[in-house]
Amino acid sequence: MKVDNSPARGMRDLLPAEVATRDHVLSTITEVYRSYGYQRIETPALEDITRLQGGQGGENEKLIYQVLRRGLPPEVEPRSILADLVDLGLRFDLTVPLTRFYGNNHAQLPTPFRALQVGPVWRAERPQKGRYRQFYQCDIDMIGEPGVLAEAELIEATTSALAAVGLDNVTVRLSDRRFLTAVATDSGLPEACWDKFFIALDKLDKISWDGVRAELAKTEMPAEAVAAALDKIAALQDTPTGKLLDVLADALPSVPQQSLDDFAATTASLDLLAEERSLAWQFDPTLVRGMGYYTGQIYEIAHPESSSSVAGGGRYDQLIGRSLGKDVPACGFSIGFERIVNLLGQQARHDALAILVEPDVPVAAALSAARELRHDSRTVEVVRRSGKLGAQLKRLEAASFGSFVILQLADGVVVRSDERELETSTRTSNDHPR
Repeated sequence: MKVDNSPARGMRDLLPAEVATRDHVLSTITEVYRSYGYQRIETPALEDITRLQGGQGGENEKLIYQVLRRGLPPEVEPRSILADLVDLGLRFDLTVPLTRFYGNNHAQLPTPFRALQVGPVWRAERPQKGRYRQFYQCDIDMIGEPGVLAEAELIEATTSALAAVGLDNVTVRLSDRRFLTAVATDSGLPEACWDKFFIALDKLDKISWDGVRAELAKTEMPAEAVAAALDKIAALQDTPTGKLLDVLADALPSVPQQSLDDFAATTASLDLLAEERSLAWQFDPTLVRGMGYYTGQIYEIAHPESSSSVAGGGRYDQLIGRSLGKDVPACGFSIGFERIVNLLGQQARHDALAILVEPDVPVAAALSAARELRHDSRTVEVVRRSGKLGAQLKRLEAASFGSFVILQLADGVVVRSDERELETSTRTSNDHPR
């Protein structure tokens, strides 16, 4: 019988060069986040299924990989209820596990607590380019800070991390769930319809305004209220930044003044940051963020070379209360790690040195040379010389080596060549180093 050795659909094997790029990106991002005081934590891949299906994960709750209970017999009774057979699920993001973590460990944590998480998450997506069933997320969260210091710092730290890996000229798109609530309220949309309305609006970038209207027309929502809400949102688009707060106050009478003040503080911070860094910001009234747990400001980061956002997040002041029994202010930002790696391609090289050893060089001498060159945590690999030098150098460059030296015997003495850059040498090399 032929064995299928391919990975599960929507999941991937990663080659060494790909992993080297990912490691470089991850270490760079982590270093930036740690400079802001974010501390690395870890949570299990599996969570209680009732927590994952608590109604706060939006559409992602339909994509959970569910795990059967231990001890089930090989066959179960006909018409068995799935909920009776499942007790765990693979996490679909890092935020829901974080809230449980904080609820269990808050007495041992500082306030505010700056959390950094990196790890795989799983969603039963339909496999397609750029969308995987297993992928990495890189999150930072600030828990216990009620003011916009959290939003402003999270945005600054994340744009700093993106700039550090080479993604400049980003645009921060901003909105606030309280603005959307005011749109629904002032349009006469019943509160029971809000979630379905926001879910449809969140698909705008995929199905256009016509698609959103068509989807909402199939529901039982009051048609006049839906039309009024969509008209309000469309009218707020492209509002000049200098008039934005006044326009919002006039267009949305029920919007809390505090949300306007918070928004002004965040955008003032972004204006100052934009004087020092290549970034821009814009108000986007169509921004929803699919998760149902957001309670305040929400934001995404767009890059001109990506059709989808490369990072996103927002404030979720009520989610931790499900674990702790009382609400705790919280705010987070998640980097789309896979999208960033795809954007960078193989740009992120690691500074590895190859020691090319001629066959007659003793092994002990080769390893001694490697020890001498392996300083400051530099990666040094001993590689046997084989074939034409030019072809071998091209293979090393493809494997993300940055430079090389050659060890050979001359009159019974081991001689080491000068270190040379691979990128230049692959264009000029022949069978003998110059």
